[in-house]
Amino acid sequence: MSDAYRRAAVYVQNEYAGLIKETEDGYSFKYDAAYLSNPNAVPASITLPLTDSEYESTVLFPFFDGLIPEGWLLDVASRNWKLDKNDRFGLMMVCCRDCIGDVSVREVTDCDKNKKTKRITRGTDLRDEYRRYSIYS
Repeated sequence: MSDAYRRAAVYVQNEYAGLIKETEDGYSFKYDAAYLSNPNAVPASITLPLTDSEYESTVLFPFFDGLIPEGWLLDVASRNWKLDKNDRFGLMMVCCRDCIGDVSVREVTDCDKNKKTKRITRGTDLRDEYRRYSIYS
């Protein structure tokens, strides 16, 4: 696939698991090598089993699309963050930082490229993490 337009870090059980990218050709998802080497690693979804190969799709992977809110909550998210309801990747990056369940998705910006992704563990004070991603700061 070609260079990524936008990238998002995928966390499973608050551990960095991989990177999902929006590209000219569609979307790709690849598990992180360090995550794959963890004996306790679990897949983000049964439709995305653990592998060192990159998954590619012309549409946003159904599992990630399913994390995006629907109905009135989608209307609220779209209005508050001024996002097009058809921009599924943008909605995923904004709305899926703190999903119900094991998986969360956080935008990776250009300034994040050279920084190692911080691992969030149980007991970590998440207030700083929320401030980092807050639209109000």
